[in-house]
Amino acid sequence: MEEKRTGRKRSKKRWLKITLAVIGVLVLGIGLYVWSIYGNARDTVNEQMHEQVDSIDRDKTKEKVEATEPLNVLLLGVDQREDDSGRSDALMVMSLDPKDDSMQLVSIPRDTRTMIAGRGTEDKINHAYAFGGSDMAVETVESFLDVELDYFVRLNMEGLEELVDKLGTITVDNEIAWDDGKYDFGVGPVEMDGDKTMAYVRMRKQDPEGDFGRTERQRKVIQGIIEQGASVGSVTKINDYIDVLGTNMTTNMDFDDMKDLFNGYRNTRKDIASYQMQGSGTKIDGTYYLMVPDEEVQKVHDMINKG
Repeated sequence: MEEKRTGRKRSKKRWLKITLAVIGVLVLGIGLYVWSIYGNARDTVNEQMHEQVDSIDRDKTKEKVEATEPLNVLLLGVDQREDDSGRSDALMVMSLDPKDDSMQLVSIPRDTRTMIAGRGTEDKINHAYAFGGSDMAVETVESFLDVELDYFVRLNMEGLEELVDKLGTITVDNEIAWDDGKYDFGVGPVEMDGDKTMAYVRMRKQDPEGDFGRTERQRKVIQGIIEQGASVGSVTKINDYIDVLGTNMTTNMDFDDMKDLFNGYRNTRKDIASYQMQGSGTKIDGTYYLMVPDEEVQKVHDMINKG
């Protein structure tokens, strides 16, 4: 009898050791996988996506982040193909305020006439990127609105379709109905994959608001990507998103900056407001420009600075 009890004890101990060994292997495997994701993200951001610009004081921005002060981020949507510097098709200032967990997206119409920083001539604001890249675009927007930008993010619009597809779909609240022959866009919530998203943001001819309406749809898509990206729970997809962003996105943030923003500013997406600068169209020497009055510039300046 004693031998049977001893045998059972040994059997239990053996199975306990096997169970612990399996758990240990699983924990180690999960740990290695998480570390590989972390390492891939860090290397992709720091080696492929990071671009420092002289027009932004990095040390000052870091002080703001450490104190969780409001931040302003310039978003540049660029139609850029191979061997082409591209022009900024979309310009938005995204303001993050962690004190009241709010985010504000202000669109600057691409035809807005303003002084281009470093050139001493007036031109369409979206030409700043074509003339001098991200640095000139940042300086021009800062000068135009008399605001301080802390980061910039440049997204190649050609990669937008792939990004949305990796997310699965995004949903926007569509305000006007139209049919482009391929897709039927009804009023209300519209779920879109990447190809449908591109059709949504590029339509202008059927929109009574023209380029203003297009800019509004671009804001809605950015908001949809933010909301969907924050809600995706599958860790197995993270590397896919990183790979897409690595070939289509550029920013002056490094990996540590992104971690700090996630920790201190992630709840700002809970309350998103948007606005588009207003002006009147005119032609100068045969070229169309949007003339934004000083009162409108001051209004947007105050919105961004909570003045």
